[in-house]
Formats: sequence, C-alpha cells, structure tokens
Amino acid sequence: MNPADEVTVVVRRHILPGHEGQFEHAMRDFVSFVLSCPGHVGISVLRPSDGNGEYVVVDRFASAAARKTLVASPEYERWMKLLGAHTEGEAHIQEMNGLDAWLNEPGTPMRTPPRYKTAAATYLGVCLVIFLLNITVGGPIRSLLPAWLSFFLFNACVVALLTWVFMPLISSALSSWLFTPQAGTAPATTPNHDENNEK
Repeated sequence: MNPADEVTVVVRRHILPGHEGQFEHAMRDFVSFVLSCPGHVGISVLRPSDGNGEYVVVDRFASAAARKTLVASPEYERWMKLLGAHTEGEAHIQEMNGLDAWLNEPGTPMRTPPRYKTAAATYLGVCLVIFLLNITVGGPIRSLLPAWLSFFLFNACVVALLTWVFMPLISSALSSWLFTPQAGTAPATTPNHDENNEK
C-alpha cells in the first residue's frame, strides 16, 4: 500500500436527540461491514465530548478507487439511509488525499497547510525516520534478512513511524509555520462535500 495514494474521509453527524443508542448500534454494524471491504484500511468513531451530539467518523482507504467502489455499492447506500435516519440535517464529509491527511491543524476540522509546506514537513520527517532507522535497526535488518524482505520491512517501518509518530510530532512542533497563511492568501482547507454528492 502506497501512503501517497491513501484517502482519509472525515464524516461529522449531529445525532437526533434520543437517537444516540440506535445510532451507536447501527454504527457498530456499519463498522463491521466496512472493515470487510477490500481496500479499507481502518475506521475510528469519536463520540461527542461536549454534549453537542456530534459524532465524528474517520475512515481510511488504500486508494480513491477503493473508496469509490464502496460508495457505489448498494450496501453502502442502504447503510447511509439507515444512519441518516438518526442524523439531524445532512452529514458533513471532508475527503483528504495522500500526505495531506498526515498534517492537520490541532483543534480544527482537518485544516491542512499549503502543499509546499506539506512537502517540506514530509521531507523533514522522511529524513529523520530514515536516519534513525539506519543507525538503529537498519543494519541488522539488512544483514539478517534477504534483500527483498529487508527492503519491504525497512519501508514498512518508515511508513509506520511517519504515520503514527513523526508526522504528528512535526505537525505540532511546526504548527505556527505550517498553518500561518501568506499575506494575501486564504488558509488552506479541505472542502466539505454533501454526503449525497459522494454517492
């Protein structure tokens, strides 16, 4: 799986008062459904923390094609109708492609920096991770395993460390630079999509 091809989808739903239990029951079954779909990487459900009734679902796909295949399926349409029956108004969907999903401003709905800043921060993260791996486990990996296996294992370590350790740290450490727009430019954000337009 190429991380640059990944698609991250953030869905925000305001649940109708009194429908929380029904929604959570339906969501549990929906999670089981999407986890069995080809090209689906993972899903997280965040419950309301301040009593506003907003549930946030973060869905990750290996590619835009995998996402499109799921959205076009009759099963997905049936699930959207079922979840929509417990939703107040329309669900708000944000879709992020590739490396953009690694960098987002804390406390905002997936606001991302300009592309050149994303590239610079990613380059820094890649350099740090590769340097760290080379001075620690890189040598043993290359000496103990066949060349093809060490190649895949080393790169898997790079992707894992970037995704779960270094990019969140870099996003936090460089936030004042990453998310400060240049004079005369608007802050970079990801567009909202109406759920009906996603089908």
